[in-house]
Amino acid sequence: MAYRYRPEVLEQLLQHGVRPTPATPPELVYDFLNDLYRYELRRLRKALVDGEIPKPGYYDRVVELRRKYPLVSMKPGLWIEKA
Repeated sequence: MAYRYRPEVLEQLLQHGVRPTPATPPELVYDFLNDLYRYELRRLRKALVDGEIPKPGYYDRVVELRRKYPLVSMKPGLWIEKA
């Protein structure tokens, strides 16, 4: 099956170095992107626990990170254009 990703979705994915082919299921790309987001969240949390970043401002960093991954809040089925 061939998937036609929406241009705005492809643009967002490219910001994370993700280039799905027409044969790549959106669910697979979503899982990868979600794993990447969670990895960055865990890394941020570890930096807080290790004292590398101060607690004041931690919430703002989490919000900023969330804004880098708007596709995580969308269902993968909405990433593609319907024929």
